Amino acid sequence: MFATVASAVVEGVDGHPVSVEVHVSPGLPGYTMVGLPDASCRESRDRVRAAILSSGLVWPQKRVTINLAPSGLRKHGASLDLPIALGILAASEQIEADRLESFGAVGELGLDGSLRPVKGLVCLAGAIERPRIVVPEQGGAEAAITRSEGVEVAASLRQLVDALRGDGPPLSPVRPPERCEPDHQGGDLADVRGQPLARWAVEVAAAGGHHLLLVGPPGSGKTMLASRLVGLLPELARADALAATRVHSAAGVTLPPSGLVRHPPLRAPHHAASLVALVGGGTANLRPGEISCAHGGVLFLDELGEFSPVALDALRQPLEEGVVRVTRAARAAALPARFLLVAAMNPCPCGEGGTSGRCRCTEQARARYARRLSGPLLDRFDIRLEVAPPAPHMLLDGPAEEPSAVVAARVHRVRALAAERGVVANALIPPGRLDELAPLRPEARAVLRTALIAGQLTGRGLARVRTVARTLADLNGADDIDEAAVSAALSLRAVPASVLGVPR
Repeated sequence: MFATVASAVVEGVDGHPVSVEVHVSPGLPGYTMVGLPDASCRESRDRVRAAILSSGLVWPQKRVTINLAPSGLRKHGASLDLPIALGILAASEQIEADRLESFGAVGELGLDGSLRPVKGLVCLAGAIERPRIVVPEQGGAEAAITRSEGVEVAASLRQLVDALRGDGPPLSPVRPPERCEPDHQGGDLADVRGQPLARWAVEVAAAGGHHLLLVGPPGSGKTMLASRLVGLLPELARADALAATRVHSAAGVTLPPSGLVRHPPLRAPHHAASLVALVGGGTANLRPGEISCAHGGVLFLDELGEFSPVALDALRQPLEEGVVRVTRAARAAALPARFLLVAAMNPCPCGEGGTSGRCRCTEQARARYARRLSGPLLDRFDIRLEVAPPAPHMLLDGPAEEPSAVVAARVHRVRALAAERGVVANALIPPGRLDELAPLRPEARAVLRTALIAGQLTGRGLARVRTVARTLADLNGADDIDEAAVSAALSLRAVPASVLGVPR
């Protein structure tokens, strides 16, 4: 007998439909699986057999052949356990094969016959081209994000089989989860005292989507500032929310209670993260990295000088294009990676930054530390600020600072102006439209000309200074860009001379 069950697998952040074809024929008992399964997929034989027997069903003592079509697509993971089990039961005439034609199935089987959720249910559910789809009970809300109807859940293989036979109650449909208030991450900006310039830089970076680099000694507040930036950002648009949710689902990141990632995510990988962990990829399957998990939100790299230079330079192309293309010999994947990069680093390995009598670093050690951050990567930071330790009296007796809610209102207003220009944020204004969307007054153009002649700006730096000046003008309620806005944008881009000996 022969049976086919529709299912899917995840590659990168995309789901690919898979037909699980099962043939049960007379002959010596055996089990053969073809169609490029990986090791975890081939191991499904023992899981499926134990689950069928634990569910009070019969494992056929015949020759079982399973084909995972299309044969040229690598199959990985345990998401095909459930369709394989259903195909075997249908091919051995324990359930009617025609009952499987209208729905697909995804899920991992436990040895006791229970169904367990798998990574990428958002991507898998959208790839199965059937009116109905059966998923594990714990993954129903996740699968319903991309399918408004037709998602049904089961807690065990036996429950599903009884429903197909008509011996038990029908499966429960799942509706898309209701919207919940997003959980804001990173704390309140009011906690940061004694850093008015740095607070202003964080506000400008959030308002315009500008990449931010903070350099200063330990304890100056760099991490507090950077981690609070994400709380200033507005909610994601529907398309970005769906893209972020797909990435998080494929990467196995826990989704919020509402299912949909509505608030910009904050990702803060450790400085020991490998190139693959940061950018994405892998050998067995192409999975999203940290930069893709930060899509639509903030990627915070603390202790930037401790990251691998190779991993840091791999960020350059995604920062420009908003996508990372991972290519292997037999397959490739394009992963979304439009994020706001916020980084913090010490001025030198010991953190004192050359302070007379306190810095313990040699000139060679300081040079090696500075070389970890290449000139091309530094050029992609729109705002580069040296953060000095706050005055003691400001920490103890300083006035109350503005909370995140007040600053976020100004940020949202600037983001709304950017949306009217057709971009998510001012940092994404195309260079060809700068004269239209960021017009310069004559005196402002003269300031930029002087900076270019002096070698303070590259061509990329010129465009980025203009977008920062556009954000500053929006915060001030101005239509065009004056000399003060350009001068302020240049000052925010200044490289801390005491730290990094590379061109601006």
